[in-house]
Amino acid sequence: MKPIIIGIAGGTGSGKSTFTNRLKDAFGPQIAVLYHDNYYRSHDDLPFEKRKKLNYDHPDAFETELLVKHLARLKEGQAVECPVYDYTVHNRSSKTVRVEPKPVILLEGILVLFDERIRDLLDIKVFVDADADERILRRILRDTKERGRDVEGIVTQYLTTVKPMHNLYVEPTRVFADIITNSGMNDVAFDLMEGKIRSILSEVEA
Repeated sequence: MKPIIIGIAGGTGSGKSTFTNRLKDAFGPQIAVLYHDNYYRSHDDLPFEKRKKLNYDHPDAFETELLVKHLARLKEGQAVECPVYDYTVHNRSSKTVRVEPKPVILLEGILVLFDERIRDLLDIKVFVDADADERILRRILRDTKERGRDVEGIVTQYLTTVKPMHNLYVEPTRVFADIITNSGMNDVAFDLMEGKIRSILSEVEA
């Protein structure tokens, strides 16, 4: 049985990471998790100040062709070396993380439902939605605490790239979702996915 890949999409601060982490905590090493954010393109050629101003919410910001290759390899039962992105320097790290094929693989990211090549590899598609005000507040809290950003920079980035790119590229992908939930903490949606994953794992063990 080939691995089942579940895509979890949604806007910045929507709760998709919360939803992903809840599933990750529920199943531990039984499942694998990939993050589209780790596939941001490397920009070693640009100084830090220029990297800060890049549009990280446009589809072209991601090395999606590498992600597609990695997903295909995992589907075939092969391990992959995933890149690691360092948010503090706005660039890809020199480190990689080895991801082993598991019966269930979660793929999380704002645009995992945008690219048809990714969608074709997904077996289940989830979109986590949230009010825009909630999303910007969550982003401010996350980026100041976890990524060392200042509030002014976060707001500027949100207004100039994050919000317009969300409207253009993220929000329209809701139509591709099998499940749409209004929060990463929605227990009904979580129970549905947890039950589905348990069913898949039980088939593998049988």
